[in-house]
Amino acid sequence: MKIPSIIALLLFQSAAFSQSVDKLIKEKEVKRILYALTDDNLKGRSAYDEPSIFKAAGIIEKEFQKIGLKPLTGNQTFLQEFSKNQITTSSVEVVIDGEKISNENVLMVTEKTDVHINNGLVLKTIKPDAGVTDKNQYFFRQAFQIYRDTISTLILIDPEFKNIFQEFKGYFTKRFAQGRKGINIFVLGKTTATSYSVRASQKNIPVRLANVVGVLEGKSKKDEMAVFSGHYDHIGIRTKINGDSIANGADDDASGTTAVIQLARYFKKTKQNERTLIFVAFTAEEIGGYGSQYFSKQLDAEKVITMFNIEMIGKPSKWGINSAFITGYERSDFGEILQKNLQGTPFQFKPDPYPEQNLFYRSDNATLARLGVPAHSISTDQIDTDKFYHSVDDEAESLDIKNLTVTIRAIAISSKSIVNGTDTPKRIDKSMVK
Repeated sequence: MKIPSIIALLLFQSAAFSQSVDKLIKEKEVKRILYALTDDNLKGRSAYDEPSIFKAAGIIEKEFQKIGLKPLTGNQTFLQEFSKNQITTSSVEVVIDGEKISNENVLMVTEKTDVHINNGLVLKTIKPDAGVTDKNQYFFRQAFQIYRDTISTLILIDPEFKNIFQEFKGYFTKRFAQGRKGINIFVLGKTTATSYSVRASQKNIPVRLANVVGVLEGKSKKDEMAVFSGHYDHIGIRTKINGDSIANGADDDASGTTAVIQLARYFKKTKQNERTLIFVAFTAEEIGGYGSQYFSKQLDAEKVITMFNIEMIGKPSKWGINSAFITGYERSDFGEILQKNLQGTPFQFKPDPYPEQNLFYRSDNATLARLGVPAHSISTDQIDTDKFYHSVDDEAESLDIKNLTVTIRAIAISSKSIVNGTDTPKRIDKSMVK
């Protein structure tokens, strides 16, 4: 049977394009960069560990230099530096009904440097609910809902939540100032309080941070920008398990950062970008998305056409290799455009299959999405069953390099019409982004 000439031409162009991608995005190079970013000497790339995180930034910076990218306008280097104040508690004493509470059972969340309280806080409790099947999820939902409120509160927590309380407390062991004015005092083991007092002191310590940003200037539409991003920080040193205490963050998110570098090299060589492309490795995603927040303030969001945020693509998705999902798929036609460009290939982009995980809000895309940018995260991770997530077992050896490479190639192909200025994704409705 004869194939109509136009279809034959399209298939030929698709095949030629795929061959170009295969030649320019190679497994060997993907593996080289991934292993460099997950080396033990980076100590898990914690944004709080200045020497280690800047060593990781230096690796990415050298790759951008070799590719031939330019710094973002206004920057002299690829490092987009800024600082945040880290809050460190010097002392805290909580007394309830005459009993001094062990500091192990206290979590104070405030940015005030001196705290002196004698009663007067709103009193709340977190108690077990017989109708709840997942008590850990129940506790986190209750605790974070209170934390997000601006009301100063004393929260009494039933002793049944002892183990999960310590995990919750770990999220606040180190934190940056965000301008919060309220005070939250979480106390484990108490369910009633007639009178209480709190005495505490804290100090602010400046911490240097840096995104790594490279630019490939466009041609006919150089004022329009498409962002390719991933975060290069992880969670650093953890409790030792089988002799290993370094959470290398191979999938989360050295895989995404590797993709950003590979895509930068690909687009530099193909020279097909009518729009300006920005390649950015964000810092401090794991501790509040501070890198993407700072980055978003340096750009005119109205000129950002879209954002390909790449988050955890090192393992096959629930549908197997040659597939990935897009968070917030229904919020724009970003996914439809990508899939259209993949016609003639086996790769499939699908909507996020884990809506209960709120993944759209859990990565750096959310910051630009709140400004109306069609900003989505692309992932393959089976987050509901991933036992290596945020652990010392997230090692380079645990990843499927083929899956990682295939997904990077698919992003390169699928972004073609956005990069060359043919397609423009619909803006996200800012009022629908919390």
